[in-house]
Amino acid sequence: MARVSFGGFSGSTDDELPVFVISVAAELAGMHAQTLRQYDRLGLVTPSRTRGGGRRYSQRDVSMLREIQRLSQDEGVSLAGIARILELENEVSALRSRVAELLADRDRSRGDQVSRVFSVSPTGDVYAARLGERPRHTRSQALVLWSDR
Repeated sequence: MARVSFGGFSGSTDDELPVFVISVAAELAGMHAQTLRQYDRLGLVTPSRTRGGGRRYSQRDVSMLREIQRLSQDEGVSLAGIARILELENEVSALRSRVAELLADRDRSRGDQVSRVFSVSPTGDVYAARLGERPRHTRSQALVLWSDR
């Protein structure tokens, strides 16, 4: 599992700088260094690595470790459950970003103020019509979508 965005931990650039060695990160998170190694193996938190392979944790990583510990100890969530929660949080974050992109695209296209209406004939043919024009076929089964925005 790759680095994750969890809850409110969006972080600034400084929060993501890998500055803490494992012993310092463990102390800041209130857990044993071996626990951090286990979480790394499970993919719950993936610290940066030095050229020599040493782990370097950011402030964001430490915040994640604290949240993982809270979920595990206070809420009784298993590590597998925590991994799934983190995966779903990533998915939600990606979907929110995609919705924001789509809304921005929609707003940009609305700036053109071009109104197009499409009709579908009973045979399935699609044709463009002018705004306010009735469908050409009287026995139309056309689906009409209206937006007042």
